[in-house]
Amino acid sequence: MVSPVPSLDPHSLLIFLLQVCLLLTVAFTLGRLAVRCGMPALIGELLTGVLLGPSLLGEVAPGLLSRVLPVDAGQLHLVDAVGQLGVLLLVGVTGAQLDLAMLRRRGIVGVQVSLAGLVLPLAMGIAAGYLVPAALLTEGTERGIFALFLGVAMCVTAVPVLAKTLSDMGLLHRDIGQLTLVAGTVDDAVGWFLLSVVSAAATTGVRADAVTLSLVYLVLFLVAALLIGRPLVRWVLTLAGRAGDGGPRCTTAVIIILLCAAITHSLRMEALFGAFIGGVLIGLARTADPRPDRSLLKDLVPLRTVVLSILAPLFLATAGLRMDLTELADPTVLVAATALLLVAIVSKFVGAYLGARAGRLSHWEGIALGAGMNIRGVVEVVIATTGLRLGVLSVASYTVIVLIAVVTSVMGPPILRQAMTRVAQTEAESRREHMLAARPDATVVGEGEP
Repeated sequence: MVSPVPSLDPHSLLIFLLQVCLLLTVAFTLGRLAVRCGMPALIGELLTGVLLGPSLLGEVAPGLLSRVLPVDAGQLHLVDAVGQLGVLLLVGVTGAQLDLAMLRRRGIVGVQVSLAGLVLPLAMGIAAGYLVPAALLTEGTERGIFALFLGVAMCVTAVPVLAKTLSDMGLLHRDIGQLTLVAGTVDDAVGWFLLSVVSAAATTGVRADAVTLSLVYLVLFLVAALLIGRPLVRWVLTLAGRAGDGGPRCTTAVIIILLCAAITHSLRMEALFGAFIGGVLIGLARTADPRPDRSLLKDLVPLRTVVLSILAPLFLATAGLRMDLTELADPTVLVAATALLLVAIVSKFVGAYLGARAGRLSHWEGIALGAGMNIRGVVEVVIATTGLRLGVLSVASYTVIVLIAVVTSVMGPPILRQAMTRVAQTEAESRREHMLAARPDATVVGEGEP
């Protein structure tokens, strides 16, 4: 007879509830303060983990930190699980909100921006990896593997953080916002693939069969999503839409997003990629036949509100808890961090800007894309965490990479806002704004929109 699974310890549950309350309270407070200062709420939410982690609270009041945020893997995993759920749903909702009609018209420009914004920082990151001082390396780490890890960290764009930024700034309906998400998604997809290759090289060495298998899995998943997933998702959402309220559709959308994430995770690909594809399938179900599915985005408004207001801030708050800025007290680490930050900012901005200009976008549109693509956020944190777990990164190099993620996420939005004030909003963008707000008079952007 199988014995019953023991329930969660009452004390662990109490600490978990206090952790969630503390993180959400501080994230909400700092987010509102950031908004009052003319910045997105995202900035305050990102700083929550830094303030409550070892960088500040751990130095000022370590006893208090250990009481509220104990260094216990099982306890932290409870909060991490909620945060992971939040980021997966955030990416999925973002995919569902993409204007696929516009992407078919201007997707080539997005790919151009993506490739230019990927190759240059990847190359410069690898080169910088060979030049950084040995203080950033762990004992026994090959410098070549470290350089590859650094290059991958430099080339990515954080789609979850970028989506939150565009939403906070009211730019998700703009063409530049949509193109930035497309370019960032391509960058992240390539980045996750490169990360799997580098991770394999760090553990078992570079093997052609492992790389080929990962690529085959990626292609098979995309083909299955298009040929099988697309009609299946449309049928399921149509069936769920027969209910009198939007609850069944909202629940179905969550299941689709999480199931796609689970599939890619089981194939040893990044779960975020699967969540995004799940969201795109939901968006395709909306655009395939707008007449019966016109209320789909309206049905998803409650989910979007919960994700953006509760789950996403909680996830962003947990991102900085493992960061330790006291490592920057070492002058060697501080100089290296400054140099790597400059390399990361300049290479990504220049690459994205050149790609935008090659796609015949204006000067200010190129600046907006460069600023948006520079937002690395949580994706770079995930890569840094992977490197730390594999022993490729030291605590110092991990802190430097996370610092780059935070700084680029903070500096990107103001530049993006200033650039977009010089780009006039089109009539099509205004209609898309109404649609995303799920207003009753919203007009669905159709296939034939000019």
